[in-house]
Amino acid sequence: MGSRTVETSSYIEFARRIIRGAGKRVAAADDWELAELVSLRDEVDDAIRRAVQGLRAQGHSWQYIGDALGIKRQSAQERYGKDAA
Repeated sequence: MGSRTVETSSYIEFARRIIRGAGKRVAAADDWELAELVSLRDEVDDAIRRAVQGLRAQGHSWQYIGDALGIKRQSAQERYGKDAA
């Protein structure tokens, strides 16, 4: 589990750098590219949903997931519960 955690953290940091770079490129580009950048929100939301589904399938509690998301347990369950069922 330790090496996967490091690998996942590195992967997320890589994604973070790519998104920041995309923002800098869009800042010097055309308006339509801003819409493309904004569309990444949906991709991130989908990735979070898949992650929550996976964590629930592994037996993690709504409290654990809520803590990781920085929200209350009940809020996490209300938002993602129907997807993770």
